Amino acid sequence: MTVDPNLYIALSVSGLAGLAMVTAAGLSGWRGWLALKRQELVEHRASASQPEPAMPSAASRIEIADLKERIRKLEAIAAGVDL
Repeated sequence: MTVDPNLYIALSVSGLAGLAMVTAAGLSGWRGWLALKRQELVEHRASASQPEPAMPSAASRIEIADLKERIRKLEAIAAGVDL
């Protein structure tokens, strides 16, 4: 029984081609994952570099407190509570 040497060559070439395809797919996935992580870092840095909203001024805080007090009084009137 003789075995054709071309069979071994064909099997070797097929195996190497399959290995190359798996390696290429893995490399493509790796690059995609790295691109995703880079994008997440860029977005995180962009959001971290934005300044925090400024605290409201004293005048606006007083105005808000006044409005809350008016609302409280109106709710009391609507409920029939004597202030």
